[in-house]
Amino acid sequence: MSAPTTPRAAQGAMSHREIMEALSGLLLVLFVAMSSATIVSTALPKIIGSLNGSQTQYTWVVTATLLTATATTPIWGKLADLYSKKMLVQVAIVVFVLGSIVAGFSQTAGQLIAARAFQGIGMGGVQALVQVAIAAMIPPRERGRYNGYLGGVLALATVGGPLLGGVIVDTSWLGWRWCFFIGAPIAVIALVVLQRTLHLPVFRRDNVKIDYAGAALIAAGVSVLLIWVSFVGSSFDWMSWQTFAMVGAGLVLLALAVWVESRAAEPVVPLQIVRQRTTALAILASLAVGMAMFGGSVFLGQYFQIGRGYSPTEAGLLTIPLMAGVLVSSTISGRLITRTGRVKPYIVAGTIVLVAGFAMLSIMDHETPLWYIGAGMALVGVGVGMSMQNLVLAVQNTVALRDIGAASSTVAFFRSLGGTIGVSVLGAVLANRVTDSITSQLAAAGVPAGASGGGKTSSLNLAELPDTVQHIVRAAYGDATGHIFLISAAIAVVGVVASLLFKQITLRTTIDLAKAARATRETPDAATIPAEAVSK
Repeated sequence: MSAPTTPRAAQGAMSHREIMEALSGLLLVLFVAMSSATIVSTALPKIIGSLNGSQTQYTWVVTATLLTATATTPIWGKLADLYSKKMLVQVAIVVFVLGSIVAGFSQTAGQLIAARAFQGIGMGGVQALVQVAIAAMIPPRERGRYNGYLGGVLALATVGGPLLGGVIVDTSWLGWRWCFFIGAPIAVIALVVLQRTLHLPVFRRDNVKIDYAGAALIAAGVSVLLIWVSFVGSSFDWMSWQTFAMVGAGLVLLALAVWVESRAAEPVVPLQIVRQRTTALAILASLAVGMAMFGGSVFLGQYFQIGRGYSPTEAGLLTIPLMAGVLVSSTISGRLITRTGRVKPYIVAGTIVLVAGFAMLSIMDHETPLWYIGAGMALVGVGVGMSMQNLVLAVQNTVALRDIGAASSTVAFFRSLGGTIGVSVLGAVLANRVTDSITSQLAAAGVPAGASGGGKTSSLNLAELPDTVQHIVRAAYGDATGHIFLISAAIAVVGVVASLLFKQITLRTTIDLAKAARATRETPDAATIPAEAVSK
């Protein structure tokens, strides 16, 4: 499965046809990963209900995947700078599919969380390596055009995934386990397509060491802090020895990680790249966008099913405005960026629209009209489509080809980290508000607290709860969801500030930074060469 060392891409620019053939495999890989994740998102309320899991476990089914994806993304990116990108993409998707199959056989919520954690290792590879491979084929100026295809696949996976997940869960002869199994045949097709179409140069360097210590310290530090967030306020108090121990340990581990990264010969998060203004601001914006997007949208399926009483299939249909916004905005902004060569205006506009969308959703409850919620979701989708991929593009434009893997994976790392923190923090906030609301409403109605699932039945397993309790639980989830979107809006404001501080960026028309510098010296107007001329 190793890539040839002297492909056409190494000799000159690839033609549009060659790029599209290679992209077909890469985008299919991305589709497998994204659709597998979105299929689960809609089915998760029923999955956790059938396994009698808790709201905390609901959150950790998502958090576990994001956490391991976050921890391994920098390693995948660094490996991509050293070894065959094609081989690494194929390994990543195999790991992801194996995790999916194991998850499908899970018998408890704990087993499902463990399987999803393994699955996240492959997801981290797919997310980082697809971006790296595209960057190795296409100059930044032209990449805006092809990012439209990337956004289209992303939207197709995120629109079709929830719908497919809902249909699978609602089909009695399939069941929720097929939400995990169904990706396997698509993955096999993706592997075959990649083997035939993806040909990238392989740069081999001797005596290179991967900074596993740094990656382990980062993962351990973040994990300890997220575990603390999940249980503080419910299992122990904010001001307690457990809080001081966990927060202190997490901060010490992260400080050690920074120390290790500053001294490592091949750090997984290169500090010299992170310190660059464009990269630092892109990281800050990605962190905020990731926290807001992942932290907010992951609970929409739960809101529609638990808070409003819709079936999984109906919940999938109701999320279409969000995904349509991503599709339309990513496609249009990608075309405009290729035409103008400027990326900052679209990132700024995207983050502002994202804040507006979350602000609209922050006032919703269990009786809010669906048209209003749909409008808010559409704005969130437009904001994500205009900002998320373009933040990676801005960073890729500032680094040489030899560092493209580390730079791309660093931005993806912090975006995933933001998503992990967002899901964990907002999930904990949601769980606490729901618990308090259910407890007070049960007491007011004169219903014993154990009737809400305090015994063997989860409060998410509504079918097993009395009608009176079902109404209380639905209202509690519906009313609490708006509060987490308010927090998402506040977090997304950080992304607006970071994007406004960007310098004006003109995307280069060459794949490598060194070539761009030579072209600029030889031809002063090289930066303004039309993209169409470059592609010919």
